[in-house]
Amino acid sequence: MSTVDFGRTAADYARHRAGFPPSLLDRLAGFGIGTPGQAVLDLGTGTGSLARLFALRGAAVTGLDPAAPLLEQARLLDRAAGVEVTYVVGAAERTGLPDAAFDVVSAGQCWHWFRAAEAAAEAGRLLRPGGRIVIAHFDWLPLPGSVVEATERLILAHNPAWSLAGGTGLHPRWLTDLRTAGFTGVETFSYDVDVPYTHEDWAGRIRASAGVAASLPPAGVERFSAALRQTLTDDFPTDPLLIPHRVWAVVAHREGRAA
Repeated sequence: MSTVDFGRTAADYARHRAGFPPSLLDRLAGFGIGTPGQAVLDLGTGTGSLARLFALRGAAVTGLDPAAPLLEQARLLDRAAGVEVTYVVGAAERTGLPDAAFDVVSAGQCWHWFRAAEAAAEAGRLLRPGGRIVIAHFDWLPLPGSVVEATERLILAHNPAWSLAGGTGLHPRWLTDLRTAGFTGVETFSYDVDVPYTHEDWAGRIRASAGVAASLPPAGVERFSAALRQTLTDDFPTDPLLIPHRVWAVVAHREGRAA
């Protein structure tokens, strides 16, 4: 697959990608994550889906991402939501932020894009003693016969190098990443939700994926989009569609006691 650049699809990303459900923050609260006043750093923040949820809960949030166009969209969405997040252009592996500055480091839907060992070490440096890291995903599920399965098949037909098909929404390798970096108290949880998407929004959501507009040339995106529209009309005429998703998260602690 050619180089993935989500900045190329920032408008679709902001408009059509369903963000993490607020219920994720309800679950994380039980781990002491996302409480009012906490200093939270959201790595790979994109358009701020997870950062905004933390800010809505009263946390002081910094969002970091290498794609400036995504951060511009994040600021627009924050204004609409009535929250303020500090955004920084940078890489998860070398943020340039000060030591022990955060109570929580989060990474939503992005850990697979990082150099894991470096990102985990950087998170450890940034966290205060006893601080927590959370890696979360909100993945569509290609269940047999579903519109997701048909869509993935179509992406592969137009972009055979795409490597993210057939996911289960579970990411056990990230646990090893955290243990190897010295994090302790590793716990995971997951639950499924169905997300309604109109045909237009599903087409936009797929354009905003790594396998389509973030990596294909414009003419290839147009050919794919026409094929997807035809597939939806012919095989999945119900509008809106109910898209099965899985929320999954791993939580761990930085060694040491909180001050």
